[in-house]
Amino acid sequence: MTAHFSGRARLGVAAAIIALVAGAAGYGIASFAQRGAPPAAAENGRRILYWYDPMVPSQHFDKPGKSPFMDMALVPKYADEAPGAAGATIDPARLQRLGARIVAAERGTLDGALTAAGTIDFNERDVAVVQARSGGFVTRVYARAPGDVIGAGARLADLLVPEWGGAQREYLAVRRTGDAALARAARQRLVLLGMPAATIAAVEAGGRPRDTLTVSTPTGGMIKTLAVRAGMTLAAGQTLAEINGTGTVWLNAAVPEALAMQLRPGQSAGATLTAFPGERFAGRVAAILPNVQPDTRTLTVRIELPNRGGRLRPGMFARVDFGANAREALLVPTEAVIRTGRCNLVMLALPGGRYQPAEVRVGAESGGRSEILAGLAAGEKVVASGQFLIDSEASLAAIPARPIAAAKPAGAYETVGRIDRITKDAITLSHQPVPALSWPAMTMTFRVGTPALARGFKVGDRVRFGFDQAREGPTIRTIAREAGR
Repeated sequence: MTAHFSGRARLGVAAAIIALVAGAAGYGIASFAQRGAPPAAAENGRRILYWYDPMVPSQHFDKPGKSPFMDMALVPKYADEAPGAAGATIDPARLQRLGARIVAAERGTLDGALTAAGTIDFNERDVAVVQARSGGFVTRVYARAPGDVIGAGARLADLLVPEWGGAQREYLAVRRTGDAALARAARQRLVLLGMPAATIAAVEAGGRPRDTLTVSTPTGGMIKTLAVRAGMTLAAGQTLAEINGTGTVWLNAAVPEALAMQLRPGQSAGATLTAFPGERFAGRVAAILPNVQPDTRTLTVRIELPNRGGRLRPGMFARVDFGANAREALLVPTEAVIRTGRCNLVMLALPGGRYQPAEVRVGAESGGRSEILAGLAAGEKVVASGQFLIDSEASLAAIPARPIAAAKPAGAYETVGRIDRITKDAITLSHQPVPALSWPAMTMTFRVGTPALARGFKVGDRVRFGFDQAREGPTIRTIAREAGR
């Protein structure tokens, strides 16, 4: 009896030991699994793989909390944000906390007004040079100095020209002989010596030589240079003075090279000056100089301004506007454009709460809006603020940017319909569904992009047309009759 009991006891003890070992092994395996690969958490029905700091996305954490790198909370990485997906998915609550704003790219009017700073300068085309026509001596100068503003005919100096005195005496002697041919030859010699016609007439009228010449300015303006002093000996052709006219002035404006191509010679321009607040001076673009300033990357645009009364003085500062060249363009907020240095991107807001970067070609900018030349179609939605966090998510998920060539063309939405009514700027169509916009079949009125699109069609025509979602409403960009209709 005792031996039998001992055998059963031994079996019980063995069973207990096996259970204990098995339990310990199971606990060890579970503990190992927990340490080596923590189970994924769930949030709003979405499985979380790990948490990370958007500023240091390569570092992963197995629970939420505060980032050890930045003063910000860790964000979750969801399992459905797999590499290569058609966009990164961002929690809507996070987007709302960031103040992210979604806007649609739309066609609108881009104000082409261009402004620049400039300074007044002399009109270098309006310069008169005063020279000595023959060698001589300066016997007298008048009270002139560089910078003086003078009128036409202002006297500069009196010159004694000995060569002229001898030629005049010969001419007067020949005239007294009565030989007309010799007199004409002697007079022609005076002209060839550079003697002014008024001086020759004075010699003929007075009957005596005039070997002292008073040099006067041919035009009015500012004395730019003055190189004549009393007692000087002059050579023929020596420059005595330069006179810069002030009837017109140049306004040299510095325009960024990226915008200067919008301008052309002859274009109207206006200027406002600090010296004359509230007054606008009108002129025209005279030239666009070919050289670019290397330090500022600007081109000099030269505007010619009338200077009535000589009020505009060289050195004055001016603000120039080149008129409003408004045009229709595809526009997005400037803040929506991410400039990487290699290319320009916008963050597309895709259906289903997903986001994808798209490469775009950016044109002019005005009033906080940028022109999109390629890479985006009207109606496509982009993130206008908070896009940098979304771009970080897309980079983390290895989401490639959509190339420009993959963007929808103008008239991206296409369907078939029948014309019910037509005017020069609108067409009413009974059209089939538009799945891309979740539109059912219905009758609606579309604007036409240009009046020429509506020509040649009539009520009852069955057409295939492409349109986009412009700011003014759905706008037809392409239209053609259906084959066989």
